[in-house]
Amino acid sequence: MWRGLWTLVARAARGPCRPCARQGSGAPAPGSGATIFALSSGQGRCGIAVIRTSGPASGHALRSLTAPRELPRARSASLRLLTDPRSGEPLDRALVLWFPGPHSFTGEDCAEFHVHGGPAVVSGVLQALGRVPGLRPAEAGEFTRRAFAHGKLSLTEVEGLADLIHAETEAQRRQALRQLDGELGQLCGGWAETLTKALAHVEAYIDFGEDDNLEEGILEQADSQVRELEVALDTHLRDARRGQRLRSGAHVVVTGPPNAGKSSLVNLLSRKPVSIVSPEPGTTRDVLETPVDLAGFPALLSDTAGLREGQGPVEQEGVRRARERLEQADLILAVLDASDLASPSSCNFLDTVVTPAVARSPNGNSQRLLLVLNKSDLLPPGGPDLSPELPPHLLLSCLTGEGLDGLLEALRKELAIVCGNPSTGPPLLTRARHQHHLQGCLDALGRYKQATDVALAAEALRVARGHLARLHGGGGTEEILDIIFRDFCVGK
Repeated sequence: MWRGLWTLVARAARGPCRPCARQGSGAPAPGSGATIFALSSGQGRCGIAVIRTSGPASGHALRSLTAPRELPRARSASLRLLTDPRSGEPLDRALVLWFPGPHSFTGEDCAEFHVHGGPAVVSGVLQALGRVPGLRPAEAGEFTRRAFAHGKLSLTEVEGLADLIHAETEAQRRQALRQLDGELGQLCGGWAETLTKALAHVEAYIDFGEDDNLEEGILEQADSQVRELEVALDTHLRDARRGQRLRSGAHVVVTGPPNAGKSSLVNLLSRKPVSIVSPEPGTTRDVLETPVDLAGFPALLSDTAGLREGQGPVEQEGVRRARERLEQADLILAVLDASDLASPSSCNFLDTVVTPAVARSPNGNSQRLLLVLNKSDLLPPGGPDLSPELPPHLLLSCLTGEGLDGLLEALRKELAIVCGNPSTGPPLLTRARHQHHLQGCLDALGRYKQATDVALAAEALRVARGHLARLHGGGGTEEILDIIFRDFCVGK
């Protein structure tokens, strides 16, 4: 229904007497004179729906739909009767707000209509706005693109806003807010300032190298600044893609011998029946994946076939896929039956999977592993009689839920290592674009150090500075900007 509604609004906005404001198939450049409008709140029935406009005709649109006709006080809510500008028919009684530019989200004149969220009301207001001269429906991300074009948001802040809109976990929300608040942009700005000083020193040497008044050791100062910047960039690039995992989700694989309770654990963590649970060994034959919120972190949870010699071609393929997925895991949840640790399958799993992974875990760039001893409810009342050689582990009963809180706390700590802690430390690099430009900057600094000519050294610093500028402030191709703004809904 909402798709059909937007089609009607678009047709109403494309009247035969009004010239088209579009440039090709893309959104018009800010300042082209077009005023855009869209439903900014979520689609569907709701208590309040927010419709916004941005552009030079926003004031005219507000006057056209409201009575009395004067504009409300800036940035103050005013209760107004909304009427159709052609027929005068009442549409709704709504709160309206007026944001004159440049003190608005986009930097342009903006208006907001807070109307009742029924489909008929929203449809009537949108169609009324479509009939106001100079207005057209907004395209996806166009409000934010205008804010970027008018200097209200940097490119990294735009990405933070997109991540905040799409955030599904606490960790994603915290990281997105930090980036939206400009922490990554400020960090890049500081690096760019360091490069600017170094470049100024090198160019001063080129222009005034024979001048007796030139400060001594000016090239050594530039070299020192470049060395410090190299260390900082290298530290961020060695973050093992933590920020990207935080944005898209860490890969958590549940593995173990047959009938250890892997599927029960997946169902318990995902809080829904993802996998079939049966006392028959080898029930799971394929990899089953589900996105989950694990202790506030996003994760893709994979249930895999029990690791054993396959009893047939189908199970053999399932085991092969399980081992393949195990190699791709960021975090392994190794599950054993606490009441059957002496069995050949448990001992083989400990020797071939758990022990090697535990040995690698201290290295922050390697896979992490948590050993979970399930079915603790089957252990004798006097307490578990476990081997002292057993690696660090957690006791859990998927049947009773005992030990689940301890497992979630351990998952939180492990995922904070895998994804990075969004509440502390330096800003994370959440996109491949960030990694690309920082690596390009670092490579250019390497060429600076190898340069045998001062002019070539200066050019290397310019290239490095250009990478930081494109990371923080755009300066890239229109195609790249289109991809970034495509993540937004129509009204943002």
